[in-house]
Amino acid sequence: MNETLNPQDAGLEEAVLGACLVESEAISLIADKLRPEMFYNDQNRMVYAAILAMFRAGKVIDILTVKNELASCGNLEKVGGPYNLMRLASRIASSAHLEYHACILRELFIRREVILGSYKQLAAAADESVDITDVLVGMHDLLDRLEGEMGAADHLRTMGQLMEDTLTQVEARVESSRNGITGIPTGFSDLDKLTSGWQRGDLDIIAARPAVGKTAFALHLAKTAAASGYHTVVFSLEMQGERLGDRWLLAATEDVDASHMRRGQLDTGELRQVREASRQLSQLSIRVDDSPVVSMDHVRSVARMLKSKGECDMIILDYLQLCDMKSDQNNRNREQEVAQATRKAKLMAKELDVPVLLLSQLNRMSEGRPDCRPLLSDLRESGAIEQDADMVMLLYRPALHGLKTEHKSKYPSEGLGVVIVAKHRNGETGDVYFGHNPSLTKMGDYVPPCEWLMKHAK
Repeated sequence: MNETLNPQDAGLEEAVLGACLVESEAISLIADKLRPEMFYNDQNRMVYAAILAMFRAGKVIDILTVKNELASCGNLEKVGGPYNLMRLASRIASSAHLEYHACILRELFIRREVILGSYKQLAAAADESVDITDVLVGMHDLLDRLEGEMGAADHLRTMGQLMEDTLTQVEARVESSRNGITGIPTGFSDLDKLTSGWQRGDLDIIAARPAVGKTAFALHLAKTAAASGYHTVVFSLEMQGERLGDRWLLAATEDVDASHMRRGQLDTGELRQVREASRQLSQLSIRVDDSPVVSMDHVRSVARMLKSKGECDMIILDYLQLCDMKSDQNNRNREQEVAQATRKAKLMAKELDVPVLLLSQLNRMSEGRPDCRPLLSDLRESGAIEQDADMVMLLYRPALHGLKTEHKSKYPSEGLGVVIVAKHRNGETGDVYFGHNPSLTKMGDYVPPCEWLMKHAK
């Protein structure tokens, strides 16, 4: 039973150590594959730790130098003395198949870790004082760590392999391109031209001051993606799911008054429209998580589960500053917490190979400018938001600040919204204009009023 719970191979451990003692260059073949803790036998572990330390220090490695190294740190007798080192050296005459043997020892170590980690998680799951979310996070962390140990994602490629993989992606983009859109459509023609759609593996930040319309904008993006056949997951930390439902219903109807919906005073015609819109929206592949306390680990856990079922093509999180950022490090400040959250969001985008749209607040600095136009430096609480993002979009509505026209375009500000693409790692930056109704329930491409067009026709 003990052997089953602690898979090991003492003979193989000794053979690896023997090769390292006999051939001074042997350790260079396995130094990046084996760590001391991967040896099950305590004596073998100490011998390998000494050899590895000598290798990293650039020292010559043989039986005598290893004996002296162990003696200097007081471990010679603990490993069985000089006699045991001689015995290990006699176990093998060359380093043939050494790398293969090292991989076997690594696999045995991972098996032991799987068994030990699983027992710990089972104990935590049985303990009702432990939050079940923490148990799930612990299980994911265990799997991630062990997959990393296995080298499941080997990112070291030759230039030939890299070019082959890159060409495959280029050809895939050509094949899937729809009028220049290679990713998930945004629902705004000019934004699609600038971005080619939301790209897989990207972290895209959508930031604005309160009341500018971050949530309304995100709901439009979610509906557009789902209507195009992409599975979309929305994590709403600010609003209850039913309130998001209200907004989607208003966006999908023509003549329903938002105030009537809010007060429950829909007439017969409006109620008919709402019911029909509800039926149509029900067909869209959108999932909403409005859990009151959501951490980035929770988002990742849910997204991984859906991705495994083929039901997660894009993630929208509304919004970053409301995310639960609890940490075991009590001395971590808010900026460090935000930095950790954005880093996890970026890693999640890469791991799941989906675009992650992360909504964020802007600080008050923009309100002190004459046109109140936001800048990249206004991102709230952490420079890591800008650093980790592949694209940063700042939402701006000049009418909110009493401006009659938008400064750069000279468009009338009423019903005008601006997406300022302030950072774009893989493309151009610039301004994209969109139109909206007074209640922000309907959005689309901006078309200037006829009066403005006639006035500026010349």
